[in-house]
Amino acid sequence: MASKTLRALPGRLGLFLCYVAFAGFVLFPLVWIFMMSIKNFGDIIAYPPRFLFTPTLSNYAEVLFGSEAERASGQLPDLIKFLMNSVIISGGAVLLSALIGIPAAYALARRRDKTSDKLRFTFLSFRFAPELVIILPLYVIYTRIGLYDTYAGMILVHQLITLPLIILILASFFRDMPIEIEEAARIDGAGIWTILTSIVVPIARPGIASAMMIAFIFSWNNMIFGLVLAGGSTRPVTMGILQAMTFDQIKWGVMAASAMVSAFPGMVAAVLFQKQITRGLTMGAVK
Repeated sequence: MASKTLRALPGRLGLFLCYVAFAGFVLFPLVWIFMMSIKNFGDIIAYPPRFLFTPTLSNYAEVLFGSEAERASGQLPDLIKFLMNSVIISGGAVLLSALIGIPAAYALARRRDKTSDKLRFTFLSFRFAPELVIILPLYVIYTRIGLYDTYAGMILVHQLITLPLIILILASFFRDMPIEIEEAARIDGAGIWTILTSIVVPIARPGIASAMMIAFIFSWNNMIFGLVLAGGSTRPVTMGILQAMTFDQIKWGVMAASAMVSAFPGMVAAVLFQKQITRGLTMGAVK
């Protein structure tokens, strides 16, 4: 037994080293941005790069507590306002997608024919098409009907991101649920909406939570819609970070600090809902 363990040790060690190398490759950009956010400007532009330096929180202080005059002149991003815009846009988009997507996913899961397969492919195709293909026509439409630089317009356009994700994830989740529970409820006289709201949704909470969380992260990270369809009133945080780039300089430390602050809500939400996301994507709804 001991000899088998010794023979397997090099393979396990190699696999562990591969995992460590892959984790380092994935996390290195995040670590690098964090290091930039706590560096002085001289340390940021130093060549070769300095890995040993005196850390500072001045970039975070400038981002979070900078002067109103600099924010008004566009020399400093109003990050708190941009964060609130992103919360409103992404949160509103996910809630609207959940209201539409849960019944739609349930209908697609329970109707198994060519029509439902075509509909699922149609929703999936929304993720295939690049956003640049539709952004210019959307800009013309939005400016003509008054949706440009409005929360309603941004929430609606983010349905192209959140709605397909929620429908595709939940349709697979609902399909794995045992239909016998619903048949028993129908025998007792329950209608379709009663079955959906009182039976299916409570059982599918892990899947719904994971779908909404993933959709929120994709919506939060979107940049192109905010670049073209949002103005000064509804600019999301992904666009607000770019205000660290002025006509005469790039404030690398401020930009890095803004990126870390903007990523913080998504990371916190992922940690808080980690159990639900894992349960929803791996275990399914059947206990």
